Amino acid sequence: MLTSVLRLTRAVPRVQPILSSASRLYSTKIEQADRHVVVTPSGSEQAYTLPYFWLRDHCHCPECYHPVTRQRQVNTFALDRAIKPTSVTCEGGKLRVSWPGGHASEYAYDWIATHGHTGGATAQKKADPLAHPGPLRLWTGKDYAANPRPAISYEEVVNSKEGLAKWLDRLETDGIAFVEGAPTTVEATEKLARRLCFLRETHYAQGMWSFTADLAHADTAYTQLALGAHTDNTYFTEPSGLQMFHKLEFQGKGGDSLFVDGFEVAAQLKKQDPGAYEVLSTTLIPTHSAGDEQVLIVPSPRAFPILNHDHAGDLFQVRYNNDDRSTLNHLTPKQLDQFYDALFEWHKLLTKPDNEYWDPLTPGRVVIFDNWRVLHGRSAFTGHRRICGAYFPWDDYKSRARTVRMTANEKDRVL
Repeated sequence: MLTSVLRLTRAVPRVQPILSSASRLYSTKIEQADRHVVVTPSGSEQAYTLPYFWLRDHCHCPECYHPVTRQRQVNTFALDRAIKPTSVTCEGGKLRVSWPGGHASEYAYDWIATHGHTGGATAQKKADPLAHPGPLRLWTGKDYAANPRPAISYEEVVNSKEGLAKWLDRLETDGIAFVEGAPTTVEATEKLARRLCFLRETHYAQGMWSFTADLAHADTAYTQLALGAHTDNTYFTEPSGLQMFHKLEFQGKGGDSLFVDGFEVAAQLKKQDPGAYEVLSTTLIPTHSAGDEQVLIVPSPRAFPILNHDHAGDLFQVRYNNDDRSTLNHLTPKQLDQFYDALFEWHKLLTKPDNEYWDPLTPGRVVIFDNWRVLHGRSAFTGHRRICGAYFPWDDYKSRARTVRMTANEKDRVL
């Protein structure tokens, strides 16, 4: 059976708070062994096992670690694998280690608490110090509509770091965020988009795109047809991390936007039918983009599951667009039955009215959402509808979120 579990938070609890440097200076407990030292900061019952070679390899002095680029400069392969310190002491609220040959290293206690081994002889699941510090807030469409989030204005995001931080925090927590009062132009929308990070170029556009239902690209998005809940770019090796929509013009009927929290639906599926959850977590689904004459895109490797988990077994990505699925020619008849049964259960939950959040996205209201978590779609429409938007790379988005909320000292602590 699959051992993966659904993670309800992308972050795990923060490391245990460490007391002030002054109190640690006199009562930190240090126990040296043959291959490691065990450090227990004062006021804490948590002991950290620090292997000697690992400590020397992670020295952050200016000679071993560039203070500006934060890149390693120590020659790991020139170090003695049996190295032992000549002394280990507490000095100035830090652990000071002296090595043969006269080299000295200092380790801040918050760095030790972040990275030190706490699991004894067994492997440990470390808290990710780079993750968003708060829990994910899973939502159903019904809950989201009944509990509207406080408004975030275009002006505060564009003109202040505080507004940008609020926007990013909402996005990391809910997987979706709306910005109000945006000027209804591509240029103003792009200004908002670039407050986030670089835009991702694709075969659809070199950055920002703007389109009507004119089939400018051979994709159903460029029609007036209804689109069921899906994530974009399942055919890319790495799907875009974020997507932005801004409806600039609309004279017609229909065309409302649909959003579904994929992590919430996955949690429901796991509770309701663990077997189906397992199938969607392990069955590889090939995908493609091939409508345009000069385009034939498939991911490498060729197929991924709908529900993707990290090495710790936590769900980190929903990758689902039934319209972009390629021929299933690699599954046995029994596996096909299992897959289709699981897919039907997934579809029932995706289309359950309580899970759907519908929004007309009136001009001036911009939405940005986590394409690895939140599925989107739209109702069919008539008339004229112009929408603009952009894709964003996952890594650049997360980098921006981290640097906005973290200080330089926090950056040093987590690396």
